[in-house]
Amino acid sequence: MEGTRPLVTEIQTLALNTSYPSPRRMASGFDYNRMSILLAVLEKRLGFKFSTQDVYINVAGGIKLEESACDAACAMALISTYKDTPVPDDLIVLGEIGLAGEVRTVSVLEQRLQQAARLGFKKAAVPYRNAERLENHCGLEIYKLRSVYDLVKLLNANAEK
Repeated sequence: MEGTRPLVTEIQTLALNTSYPSPRRMASGFDYNRMSILLAVLEKRLGFKFSTQDVYINVAGGIKLEESACDAACAMALISTYKDTPVPDDLIVLGEIGLAGEVRTVSVLEQRLQQAARLGFKKAAVPYRNAERLENHCGLEIYKLRSVYDLVKLLNANAEK
């Protein structure tokens, strides 16, 4: 959110085996400390060995993200690059990731989904607790996220199609 206006941004990630004794971490437009937490959560909860990989995160368009609602999208992008499976172009992902790997609620979800629908998105992955109270899903197919495990399931399900 930029004030009261929702902005849709693209988060790009790249992870590759490191040739350094200590893996490199670079974040452009995304908080470095949030990136470190997300990598630790994905490694602990999903077993992905990011500790042996250089990781790069970029927010397209030069926007600087400061909101935790972007965590699930960044986690999805990291899982995508780790598994080398693309995220569907018509999917928007929202949610804060907690240390236990749970997907936490975000504010003004309906407003965010309205903007996503206007921009042509067909599917939305949102926190389970938000989805329970969602009155208007703007014609989007809604996926309910409880944890980072659901992000992997969603990515795998779309890869099989």
